Amino acid sequence: MRPYPDRAAAGRALAEELGKVAGSVLVLGLARGGVPVAAPVADALGAQLDVLIVRKLGLPQQPELAMGAIAGVGGETQTVRNEPVLAEAGEHALADVLEEETRELRRREHAYRGDRPAIDVHGRVVILVDDGLATGSTMRAAVAAVRRQDPARVIVAVPVGGSDGCRRLARVADEVVCVWTPLYYTAVGQAYRDFSPVEDEEVRRILAERS
Repeated sequence: MRPYPDRAAAGRALAEELGKVAGSVLVLGLARGGVPVAAPVADALGAQLDVLIVRKLGLPQQPELAMGAIAGVGGETQTVRNEPVLAEAGEHALADVLEEETRELRRREHAYRGDRPAIDVHGRVVILVDDGLATGSTMRAAVAAVRRQDPARVIVAVPVGGSDGCRRLARVADEVVCVWTPLYYTAVGQAYRDFSPVEDEEVRRILAERS
């Protein structure tokens, strides 16, 4: 059974689960798929919405297997490493992919934000939203990047995720909210009837509507 018609519906369900959040709240949608989920969350909380670009560092010959991930906050880039995979792949493989993905991260930052300044998370309650957790490597990179900017709290919020991934994130985030943890979980898309790719234009439109 797939409980969510689309990402917007998942965001509304997530907002209900979060309830009220005290403090100066900033909702960051992980691009691209997390932004349509984050928008209803920000609307429900009356909070500022922005985008956080996170890129998986996939093995060149097996891109779905992550050597780590990078995230950009406040003009800086934070890298999270997957040491067991790197032990097999080697540092040279990481260096090549890291350079390529860093370029793509900066391109997307400019495409989505334009001339707007970098995100300022200092002293704020930051809610990191994605459309779901698979391995959790990209979300861990997001948490690490935000932590470097001295937020008041970091909350990870997703409509669906594996129980193991959510438990691992609970070690690095102040709170993890996961609406649905299926017993048999293979991919984020299994939680959605419509899991169409999110394009750059949709991300820009959502951010422009709430700027």
